[in-house]
Amino acid sequence: MEELKPVPPAPKKKPNPILRLLAFLLTLALLLGAVALVAYRDRINLDAIKRYFTYRSLERSDSGQIDAFRFDSSGRGGFSSLGDDLLVWSSAGVRLYSSSGVEYLNESLSLLRPVADVRDNAAVVYDAGGTALRVYADRSCVFSLNTEQGHEILSARMGPNGSLTVVTRETGYKGVVTHYGGDYQPYMAIRISTSYVMDGLLSQDGKTTAVLTVGQTNNTFESTLALYARGDEESFAQCSLGNNAILDLSCSGGVFWALGETGLGIVSADGASNLTCDYGGAYLKDYALGGDGFAALLLGKYRAGSGAALTTVDSDGETIASLELEDQILDLSAAGRYVAVLTAAELTIYTKDLQPYQVLDNTMGARNVTLRSDGTAYLASGETAQLYIPN
Repeated sequence: MEELKPVPPAPKKKPNPILRLLAFLLTLALLLGAVALVAYRDRINLDAIKRYFTYRSLERSDSGQIDAFRFDSSGRGGFSSLGDDLLVWSSAGVRLYSSSGVEYLNESLSLLRPVADVRDNAAVVYDAGGTALRVYADRSCVFSLNTEQGHEILSARMGPNGSLTVVTRETGYKGVVTHYGGDYQPYMAIRISTSYVMDGLLSQDGKTTAVLTVGQTNNTFESTLALYARGDEESFAQCSLGNNAILDLSCSGGVFWALGETGLGIVSADGASNLTCDYGGAYLKDYALGGDGFAALLLGKYRAGSGAALTTVDSDGETIASLELEDQILDLSAAGRYVAVLTAAELTIYTKDLQPYQVLDNTMGARNVTLRSDGTAYLASGETAQLYIPN
């Protein structure tokens, strides 16, 4: 038999230097492109690109307005952006409309003092001082709560991943803060008897609860933001907000924002930093806490009159920008990196450094503006609303 000889291995192909160079150049281009997108985000209009692909199927005017639609609302209430839709809440109930006016939800409620809070793609609507509460997501009511008499709802806030924080009265305590998970089952309650509880909400990561309380120290009124770790009923930090009546509470940019009549409190989620931005004797005429890591304040020398300064403040308590405005401001809204200022004559959308981004001259008599993070805005007046899409 013929002896089998081993087959020598095939010679290795040398890598093509041209292909290696092209791969290197492609990787370098992608890396430089990513760096440029981060470094020049404000100059490169990424939101315009996003808006083009999101709303390209909607018919709009040359100015970027969708045809106005009528909505059903009566009594005291307001408007909120929920996902891509407009949430209309009032003492008569809750309605949800698409940007073109399709009614997705219509729930009749009797709310004496209706309040709403929106976070991500979920909203809670409740009767402050009453017993009714509803949570809406995916264009439907996903949770309903009706408390007993004596357990009235003082505050309710949406948290991350559809969680919910509710502050109620309870016999023997000055306030109870109850946390509900994404399944809307209660998993934790903080009962406080030393000072009156006004509000409470979760941090962005859901690990810290901020509870706003009011009490007296040496016969002086004092607001305090107490911080609790998840699962712990004892606070790990007590941050004084001074003799300042807190009007609203929010969380963004890794800090808690406590907006008061005389100053803006900024408390880090770990309690290590507690800053107060004083208004310098100016009157707070309006505000917006919906921005990503900043607050927008409208401050005036006088309670009445049209002259005021629009100021944006970052999470370190530093002023980003300030702009004197002469016209009467009808409404103010903030979302993402934008601030919207509505007057009788026009809607102006600024970036957070108060550089003009878009101006709409014909607002169709709108009295309210609800800004969204992509730079679009709902304009509402009376019983009509329309979506404005910047070009």
